[in-house]
Amino acid sequence: MARSILHMLTPLRHMSPFDVNMAVDAGFETLITYTEVSLSDVVSLTQDSIFSRSPQDGTRTGIFIGGKNAEDALDMVDRAKKAFVPPFVNHVFADPAGSFTTGAAMVAQISRALRVKFGTDLKGKRIVIFGGAGVVAYVAAVIGALEGAKTVLVGHDGEERVSKIAFTMKWRFGVEVGAVDGTTPADRREAIRDADVILSAGPAGIPILSAEDLSHAGKLLVASDVNAVPPAGIAGIDVNAVDVELPGGRGFGIGALAVGNVKYQTQRRLFQRMLESDTPLCLDFRDAYPLAVEIAG
Repeated sequence: MARSILHMLTPLRHMSPFDVNMAVDAGFETLITYTEVSLSDVVSLTQDSIFSRSPQDGTRTGIFIGGKNAEDALDMVDRAKKAFVPPFVNHVFADPAGSFTTGAAMVAQISRALRVKFGTDLKGKRIVIFGGAGVVAYVAAVIGALEGAKTVLVGHDGEERVSKIAFTMKWRFGVEVGAVDGTTPADRREAIRDADVILSAGPAGIPILSAEDLSHAGKLLVASDVNAVPPAGIAGIDVNAVDVELPGGRGFGIGALAVGNVKYQTQRRLFQRMLESDTPLCLDFRDAYPLAVEIAG
């Protein structure tokens, strides 16, 4: 059997050591990293990877796409797919900044908590997402919308930027995602007033919602914070929290390590799926989510 090879592409100066470790531990034998890769580079890199091996070894060859931008990563996936010349086809897996699997894990944990604590699901729930310009927020918003939730991105610097992001989601995935301003404390309280679910995917160590802020979320069921660096993004959610009662006794909180545990297993198993599959796979957060739901339990 041909050796397993993973070509790891990123537009950044460095490939993430986290992703390299994950791929090695999942079982890839040979890894090569390509940094500062532009969209225009993807075709030639992809075709060099497919034509240097026989077609039957395409499933022993993978292309991993990193970076820190959801749209850029998805564009690179599209460009790689268009570069294939069947039967010369490889696996492709996008997980920029590990955020595709993190966002999938976050929504999976929310879905589990809604089912366990309230006997319900995501459909029709209003999910308000802070850190709205980031990749985790992007993924959570799209997955939530695809699952029938009413997802809303909150912008820390006004509504304009998150509105543009919401528009690209509609263009790419056909989903409706809202956008609101969260610049001031009053704006943030207004944003969560009718929220069933609150997600915090903002920068590490930045508090976003206080206990007093949460008192304005009269319909809150579940909240999750992926910030593992103190102070918490959402008051009352420790990194180890799993369905912990939130301040004021309204709703339950899920912390960063609970999300991270599901994320870690999801990313590892997607790498393993590439190694085990007899047919070429193209994987992104839409593939990560059902797996994360299974892992979350």
